[in-house]
Amino acid sequence: MAATDTDAAGTAARKPSRARKNGSGDGTRLVIVESPAKAKTIAGYLGPGYVVEASIGHIRDLPRNAADVPAKFKGEAWARLGVDVQNEFEPLYVVSPDRRQQVAKLKELVKNASELYLATDEDREGEAIAWHLIQTLKPTIPVHRMVFHEITRSAIERAVNTTRALDDHLVDAQETRRILDRLYGYEVSPVLWKKIMPKLSAGRVQSVATRIVVERERARMAFRAADYWDIDGTFLVENPADADDPRTFNATLIALDGDRIATGRDFEPTTGMARNEVVHLDEAGARGLAARLDGVPFAVTRVEEKPYRRRPYPPFMTSTLQQEAGRKLRWSAQQAMRVAQRLYENGHITYMRTDSTNLSDDAINAARRQVRELYGDKYVPAEPRRYARKVKNAQEAHEAIRPSGDSFATPGALAGQLGSDEFALYELIWKRTIASQMIDAVGQSVSVRLSGTATTGEVADFSASGKTITEPGFLRAYVESTDGDGEGDDAERRLPRLAKGDPLAAERLEATGHTTQPPARYTEASLVKAMEELGIGRPSTYASIMQTIQDRGYVWKKGAALVPSFVAFAVVQLLEQYFARLVDYGFTASVEEDLDDIAGGNRQRVDWLARFYFGDANGNPSEATGVGGLQGLVADNLGEIDARGVNSIPLYDGVVVRVGRYGPYLQRGGDDGDRASLPDEVLPDELTPEKVEELLNAPSGDRVLGTEPETGREIVARAGRYGPYVTETLPEDSKDKPRTGSLLKSMDLDTITLEEALRLLSLPRVLGRTEAGEEITAQNGRYGPYVKAGTDSRSLENEEQLFTVTLEEALALFAQPKARGRAAAKPPLRDLEAVDPVSEKPMVIKEGRFGPYVTDGETNASLRKDDEVESLTVARAVELLADRRARGPAPKKTVRKAAKKAPAKKTAAKKTAAKSTTAAAKKTPAKKAAPAAKAAPQKAAATTEG
Repeated sequence: MAATDTDAAGTAARKPSRARKNGSGDGTRLVIVESPAKAKTIAGYLGPGYVVEASIGHIRDLPRNAADVPAKFKGEAWARLGVDVQNEFEPLYVVSPDRRQQVAKLKELVKNASELYLATDEDREGEAIAWHLIQTLKPTIPVHRMVFHEITRSAIERAVNTTRALDDHLVDAQETRRILDRLYGYEVSPVLWKKIMPKLSAGRVQSVATRIVVERERARMAFRAADYWDIDGTFLVENPADADDPRTFNATLIALDGDRIATGRDFEPTTGMARNEVVHLDEAGARGLAARLDGVPFAVTRVEEKPYRRRPYPPFMTSTLQQEAGRKLRWSAQQAMRVAQRLYENGHITYMRTDSTNLSDDAINAARRQVRELYGDKYVPAEPRRYARKVKNAQEAHEAIRPSGDSFATPGALAGQLGSDEFALYELIWKRTIASQMIDAVGQSVSVRLSGTATTGEVADFSASGKTITEPGFLRAYVESTDGDGEGDDAERRLPRLAKGDPLAAERLEATGHTTQPPARYTEASLVKAMEELGIGRPSTYASIMQTIQDRGYVWKKGAALVPSFVAFAVVQLLEQYFARLVDYGFTASVEEDLDDIAGGNRQRVDWLARFYFGDANGNPSEATGVGGLQGLVADNLGEIDARGVNSIPLYDGVVVRVGRYGPYLQRGGDDGDRASLPDEVLPDELTPEKVEELLNAPSGDRVLGTEPETGREIVARAGRYGPYVTETLPEDSKDKPRTGSLLKSMDLDTITLEEALRLLSLPRVLGRTEAGEEITAQNGRYGPYVKAGTDSRSLENEEQLFTVTLEEALALFAQPKARGRAAAKPPLRDLEAVDPVSEKPMVIKEGRFGPYVTDGETNASLRKDDEVESLTVARAVELLADRRARGPAPKKTVRKAAKKAPAKKTAAKKTAAKSTTAAAKKTPAKKAAPAAKAAPQKAAATTEG
């Protein structure tokens, strides 16, 4: 485990160090947690004698970019990775720039403390944060590892009195995962830059999640719909057995002369052809049969009754909480975790990142007691329910997510303390926990078969099914939602009591048409479920992966559905063809198992990383990549990759979608064939032959304005997602970025001239420099024309000044104070005619500097990509405002003086095994220097690890 100089960076040998007992503190015990909210809650329980401070998450990490790499390492061959792959994969850690001030504060607090308690979360990330704190703060006082699963007074007091040692294996597993993701991202992402487009990223989990979404869209694109018909009937019971029974019931045609009637599952999805020995009724056949059955007698031929029993759902774990929050509350995975985090940090629920459904004895007793109080003794089962769960890739177990404490607060008791989001999620968790300790729901299910003979002799069989719930049991407290149009567990369908031979009359026989449907697109909830079933990802990563694949432009939302971009198709196509093992579902799941082995001390970190990256010592293929290791895989395949091929997504008959420099476009008949840009609103599965013909035959929408005299490049005006603009057309093999310029407000796409376009492409216009040497430019921004010098700017009065303002005039503007006045408020774009449930103030949509936003006068929330001013619903407005509140106020910008670099240490500290007692640092021999080689540090801006 590498450590570094806490103010700069460095590598060091691995060796546990122990804090010394002879601290000089004043008797104060310092407790460090991750977040300020958690610190505030815990401080209230510990009282005087303790100081509780937050690290604000991770304080150190691998370098984010070349600027983070200390000067003494910039020439090393491994510096671009931040990992010395030739020296036991020793990581290079640096204190994050935005954590330096907090680290300095923590160091001062440690100096004045007599003991240090590390109270970070009890998972791999939390254990790693604790280790990094020890390495950075270098305490000389007793260090204790303090763990808990809930933030209550009793739990915190118990944790203070029962500390443990730092778990080196958990730290190893986290560090292995971090290095693995860095190697994957930094080796594979440049391949995407070279072969597809710049600023793309590959990640061990995000690339696989993207592949799942792309594969579903491919299935939708290959899908061919089929029409089929059946008959729905309403049947009258001529002699009801009970006066309270319904007199009529509905049934559906299922067989004709003993042969089954085709349903949706009987059609091949890629051809639309019926694939089984079934009767495929068309409209004429169904209507004719219905007419021939009209007025004929029917009779019951079979009745089957079975007892119905449904056991309670287990308490929530992370994935099921995200899924249910998505279904019931329409939340993203990230929003669900943000709200859960606040509930946990304020002491209302247990730790929210868990793959366990287990409840402690105290929690089971609390739930059973509350069931008895709220519903009565009959709803409490004789024996407590326990939900042991075998997880394929289980990480260290916590309890399930439940209300905290040994006596659960009802949602009503917390109504005045919680915001609307917190209340909604707490109620969900509370209901699920209570329901898990209630009796089964029981009832009766029945299926009935009836038949009649048509006037032409065919025997038609109909079927009906029903369900009655005689004892709702746990369903009184909680009913799980379903994906799509599935029926809930509490749904009842009553049928009359029937017996074989009972006569029936058909009151209604109606031919009904159906069309097969493609597989549904994933939502965040169903994608999390799919990843969990495949063993991909962990509870702590689901929400961030959902966000990452959207932030990177691989996936976007249409309503709740996840739609892949064509760039995602190209990326997945490249990875499948040349790095198949890296996006293999089984391999990705096996990596999680290997990390579990490292966390359990059953596998060595360095050996596993070496085999993954290099292959084994004898040159045998890597278990991870199936070849000589990741490094060799990239080196061997880079030259073989056909960029044109991977950027071409085949549709049919020589028609492809190409991912180009200016976005995706259709092409037919090779490089010299027809082309057409793809509008943003066209989804991949909508590219039917008819739609493709329409797009290829439609006017392009681009206006060729002429050729720039100096370069000979064609200048084009076109409509873009963010408004009309002009650009230059570069040769296909050009590595340059094309110049672009948004049209001024006074310009129109249909009338702009070549001369005007060239003026726009000349922006920003350099005017000169200030006395301090800063360049002054005239620029056109989204808020209008302005001049800029460094970080300072001044607005120009009109657009023409962009091309006429002089250096002297610009300096005069900068000499004047910046105008702070506001223009008269514009009327809202739309009044939603409803009030926000939190602020109880009216909501309107306004136009702002950053586009339209919804506001209640207190909170402003920008509309997202798929939100339209005209169609935004009240519910969506409430969701946007709630999400904005959840993120808190925007951080204020501060200007800090550059910190002085601390002198590099001759020997850096190694991994500390922090015991609940104290430890003393041991000296370690200096490491061998890595072979010197000049290599530019790799850019990290476009790589995402994980």
